[in-house]
Amino acid sequence: MSTQPHRRARTRGAVLTAAAVLGAATATAGPATSAGAAPPPPPPTGNRSVHADCSDAYRITQKLDGGAVWRMCWRYSTDAGLILDKVTYQPPGAQAPVRVLKTARLAQIHVPYDDGGAEYDDLTGAGFGWGLQELKPAECPGGTLTTVKVPDLGQVKGLCTTTRARGHAYRMASDGGGKVWQAQAKDLLVYTVNKVGWYEYISEWRFSSDGTIGANVGATGSLSPVDYNATDGRGWPIGKGARSYATSHAHNVFWKLDFGLDGAKDRIEQFDSTVTAPPAGGGGPTVKTKRTPVTKELAGDAKNMRWWRVVSGTGKNADGHARSYEIVPGHTDTHAGRGFTRHDVYFTQARACEQFASNNIGDCGPRGGDSVDKWVNGETLTTPSVWVNIGFHHIARDEDQQPMPVHWQGFQLAPRDVTAMNPLTPSELASQNGQPDLGS
Repeated sequence: MSTQPHRRARTRGAVLTAAAVLGAATATAGPATSAGAAPPPPPPTGNRSVHADCSDAYRITQKLDGGAVWRMCWRYSTDAGLILDKVTYQPPGAQAPVRVLKTARLAQIHVPYDDGGAEYDDLTGAGFGWGLQELKPAECPGGTLTTVKVPDLGQVKGLCTTTRARGHAYRMASDGGGKVWQAQAKDLLVYTVNKVGWYEYISEWRFSSDGTIGANVGATGSLSPVDYNATDGRGWPIGKGARSYATSHAHNVFWKLDFGLDGAKDRIEQFDSTVTAPPAGGGGPTVKTKRTPVTKELAGDAKNMRWWRVVSGTGKNADGHARSYEIVPGHTDTHAGRGFTRHDVYFTQARACEQFASNNIGDCGPRGGDSVDKWVNGETLTTPSVWVNIGFHHIARDEDQQPMPVHWQGFQLAPRDVTAMNPLTPSELASQNGQPDLGS
């Protein structure tokens, strides 16, 4: 097998070929996500998605502490895995839900190796969706396991919906110390586990009672047993002495989000804050924040005191402020090896063919390009798609064996002016909208 960098083929038929080749991987070319340890994916069928609309069997509704309600539809794709549609949030006491996301899903797990000998796209090239794992009740504590019909594979009890305590939702002591307002909260968790070679990916969506959404992927399973040849300094010794060096690699995880806040068209805004040193004559440093509308497609880089938000085209809260969601990236190791991995967020004009951040299988035509960086070409944003890239440079350690502890990477979507106050505000403080009362 060649040791030159390999890009997985775009079609499902080629997935079978790639799986067969990877099954014969040698020590010089085998990736941690090689499909050699797992059965090859089944042959292709005509329908990649299990379900298109939202009957009761594909609907998730969960009421959380304080009375907040999350609603959504789910479906399953043999490429993207779990897909969530029509996600709404109804704050406590609200008469109607707020439309948040039209669609949210994984858009790629790109795995390049430090020695340049292997490079993989786990969603569109390794049968990610066919690797859905059967979950035991102990893996979904207090929740519900739902059976997913996977084409060519059959019925898999692989979708967990449950709630999990997250500690304080808020805490505030009165000025006099005689009163403490506090609440403990739970989150709704929706997740699947997909096996790709020796790795197992936990794809988790977390929904909080205050309107926050978390998207995370946790990698666990096992280090690839054929990747212990990194004697060129691109690995880490695992086991006794210095004989076996596990090859270092990256996990670049992409998500694709289509909002449609309040059912309308969205706009994107970028905020940058600049800190000025204190004047020589005394005083403190000053900070100025600049808002920049993002009207054209953008490949964005996270910087200190920079953030983006998706703003509703029509919806406002009771204070008259436009509803929005702020993108809050988690820790990331930006991988500069490919054009599509060099940036942290992408805002593109929504197109049906633009489905995956790399090795895209949507037919965008001969000049359309097959990665998200190619789609940032100056178009005006009228219906933006949001792509988030969170990277993890995996330099293995002794503790990664055996099995490997979960390492998480992800981001949050934080509500910004979705409601006029904290949606969990206790009734005693409900009148304090704006400047707080002294002595409270």
